[in-house]
Amino acid sequence: MIVDSAVYVNGHRHAGDIPLEETYEASRKQGCFAWIGLHEPTENEFEAVRREFGLHELAVEDAIKAHQRPKLEVYGETLFLVLKTAEYEADRIRFGEILLFAGDGFIISVRHGDFPLHQVRIEMERRPDLLAHGPVAAIYAIVDRVVDAYGPVIEELDTDIREVEIEVFSPDRANPAPRIYRLNRSVLQLYQAVTPLRPSVDDLARGIQRLIPDEMRPYFRDVDDHLLRVTASIREFRELLTQILSANITQASFRQNEDVRKISAWAAIIAVPTLISGIYGMNFEHMPELSWRVGYPLAILLMVGCCLALYGRFRRSGWL
Repeated sequence: MIVDSAVYVNGHRHAGDIPLEETYEASRKQGCFAWIGLHEPTENEFEAVRREFGLHELAVEDAIKAHQRPKLEVYGETLFLVLKTAEYEADRIRFGEILLFAGDGFIISVRHGDFPLHQVRIEMERRPDLLAHGPVAAIYAIVDRVVDAYGPVIEELDTDIREVEIEVFSPDRANPAPRIYRLNRSVLQLYQAVTPLRPSVDDLARGIQRLIPDEMRPYFRDVDDHLLRVTASIREFRELLTQILSANITQASFRQNEDVRKISAWAAIIAVPTLISGIYGMNFEHMPELSWRVGYPLAILLMVGCCLALYGRFRRSGWL
């Protein structure tokens, strides 16, 4: 469905609604451009837009089906840019997708997911100085907002990774391995969503595409700098999670060895009274000490004494 459609004249929104059939003609005038926003359109809903602006069928197919990797492609005179949006929630990242078509006098944004894209339009309408540059200003605003939205995701991931790091080295015997794997998967998905975007933003920052005027290049360079910091953080998270997982495996092995030592120590302690009682439990008629009046208490004292001696030895060696 079309969420909003407007024509901007010298950076200001044209008053009143313009039918879609007239939007293209209105956008061809000097100092004008059209900005059409759609949310998860069907093929039939998008057909009128495709026909009016002459969009390439392959790009349209990508926009309708979504599930694309971030990329920047050129179809004739039209730029096609794919962005991945991200929101963090309970060790998992929910991804959305924004696909942009931009050409002389128009920009068409197709949103999949709950990203507040309309808010970008509202804020840009307060900056007619930027909107006066045409569709490229809208491209900048959308890309900048998407990249800025990665910031809270990075902060939440950093907090959760610190928590799981503390959990690994805590005396608590809980196993954080499932959470480590969930976080590692989230970081990997974010890496796949963010890293391919860098070459595209770099192309826009260097003005390789003729649609980008010199005045707008510094804005894209700023976005590229933010994106560079995000990708650097993601790489650090991947390395840190690998180290944390390795440390968790080491800790688990150490605790397992501790348990084996304790079991072995208690088995050795229990073996002594078992041995003594086993010997004196044999039914032979002629056995030393069987006729002693103090034989029974001496046997008990011998068992207790040996057990205490072994317990003290194991405690000093760290086995108990």
